Amino acid sequence: MGRRVWVGTVVSDDAERPIQAISFSFDRSSLMMGIERNVRMLRARGVRLSLEPSDHRRHVRLVMDVMTGKIPNAVAFRSLSMDGLTPFERRVYEHLTKRVKRGSVITYGELARELGTSARAIGGAMKRNPYPVVVPCHRVVSKEGIGGYTPSRDHKLFLLRLENHLEG
Repeated sequence: MGRRVWVGTVVSDDAERPIQAISFSFDRSSLMMGIERNVRMLRARGVRLSLEPSDHRRHVRLVMDVMTGKIPNAVAFRSLSMDGLTPFERRVYEHLTKRVKRGSVITYGELARELGTSARAIGGAMKRNPYPVVVPCHRVVSKEGIGGYTPSRDHKLFLLRLENHLEG
């Protein structure tokens, strides 16, 4: 693809499930804004964060390995903390990660039917996903096309192309 990708993580000292949030972007400034947004969201949900320096390299490598297809999403999912998530969000993220594999997509409506909820509720959970790439919200599409994505549709298109779902 030739595009530079920046990845950052917010981590805790939990050795088994250290990743609190993931951000990725095409420039450092946007990456930092994404990390700050995740920190605000986690704090608003009552998650205690330590902002002590930490070795994030292995967590970033994990995300990059998922992004490039070296390891499956479900393997990396085990490193996600789930702190601050609602039971509904946990259920949606786990189902999506296990059910929708690399190179495939599902519509908001299909995912909603599988989970017995509404497409709007699925869209809200996708928008709030603090674990992009590992929890593959980019694989959830509208029945009329690609659908939205936070921070931008360009990010969603990049990931889908990287996974060989879209040409170009």
